[in-house]
Amino acid sequence: MPAEASSLIPPALDQLREHPEVAPEEVPGLLDRLAQVPDPRGVRHALVGVLALVACAVLAGATSLLAVGEWIADAPPHVLEHVGVRSDPLFPQRSLPAETTVRRLLARIDGDTLDLAAGRWLADRRNRAEGRLRGLAVDGKSLRGAARANGRKIHLLAALDHTTGLVLAQLDVQEKTNEITCFQPLLESVADLAGVVVTSDAMHTQREHADYLLGREAHYIVIVKGNQKKLRKQLKSLPWTGIPLQGRMRGTGHGRSEIRRIKVATVNGLLFPGARQAVQIKRRRTDRKTGKTTIKTVYAVTSLTAEQADPAQLATLIRDHWQIEALHHVRDTTFAEDASQLRTGNAPRAMATWRNLAIGALRLAGGPTSPPLCDTTPATRTARSPCSGSSDHETDARRLRRSPGDGDPLGAAGQNPKPSLLCCCLIIY
Repeated sequence: MPAEASSLIPPALDQLREHPEVAPEEVPGLLDRLAQVPDPRGVRHALVGVLALVACAVLAGATSLLAVGEWIADAPPHVLEHVGVRSDPLFPQRSLPAETTVRRLLARIDGDTLDLAAGRWLADRRNRAEGRLRGLAVDGKSLRGAARANGRKIHLLAALDHTTGLVLAQLDVQEKTNEITCFQPLLESVADLAGVVVTSDAMHTQREHADYLLGREAHYIVIVKGNQKKLRKQLKSLPWTGIPLQGRMRGTGHGRSEIRRIKVATVNGLLFPGARQAVQIKRRRTDRKTGKTTIKTVYAVTSLTAEQADPAQLATLIRDHWQIEALHHVRDTTFAEDASQLRTGNAPRAMATWRNLAIGALRLAGGPTSPPLCDTTPATRTARSPCSGSSDHETDARRLRRSPGDGDPLGAAGQNPKPSLLCCCLIIY
């Protein structure tokens, strides 16, 4: 089905082909970034080509490895040429990586290097607004359907840019550690933190984290709860009743209405490294169905001075931290992440990386975070391959048979290109 005339994908191609700030040769493409990932297996299929095809398949809407394999099997020759896969004229199917090949590769891939390549590709293409505070949200997410051999859930820690919604870094929280110990290694993979405001939940309100961020010339806004009892007691004892209200915001959503009131005070001697301002936020929430009202007071501290950030800017930064929760929601609902039972090796983490990359590519295009509508046909491959040993064949194999279609990937003159082919163009350039 052709894309509508108002599709946001065609303008995105021009945006991604030519970077607005630097020359094209200075910004590595996705294939260049993926070439930095070490190959853990043989050489029948070039690693970069296989990884690029998987990225295109996920962007097109594939939510399982079975659907990825079907999408690759239907990829037209010019798409294969773009990603460097050469077709055998006598046995064309032998030139394509099968589902089992993709499954084995992702299970053995270096997850850290793959996340680094995807994060840097997205970071190269984000727009940096001049004169605006840049926020970076840090939060973790468990893959509920996936688990390790001992039954432990896979937990990933990620850093998301507030302005663009792009995931710039991701790290696997190993079994014998936690999010706290992974905070600094995660941010080490972010190239430039100078002037960035890092936001996090109360778990990361740690003095070591604050010292690290200040050492990299970054700032922080952290929520203060029971894990910093002395600091919380100090904040609660401040004369908030004598401080005038400095901001008020209204909002509705999730079946409730909310009023947020903010007060900010510059305080010397706060019991936290580099803290310059104390923040009090009162949230008044009313359930629109039951009429029940709750009031909650939240305290925070920041290394930003009053000259660097006014109360309205602080309120926006605190509010925008929850964009990372919105990312998690998209991965769960649109890309069926929690429904996936893929468990072999590093494959669950690799698929999470592809989802981050797909969502980021769609956001760079200025469109919604749902995969583009691709051509659909009734599922003809309902039988599973006997070599597929995992149970991650979610229902999308039956309801989301993605057919890349035929013809020029950029469409005929005067016509919009087919969305499935635009998926490939969007990723490759």
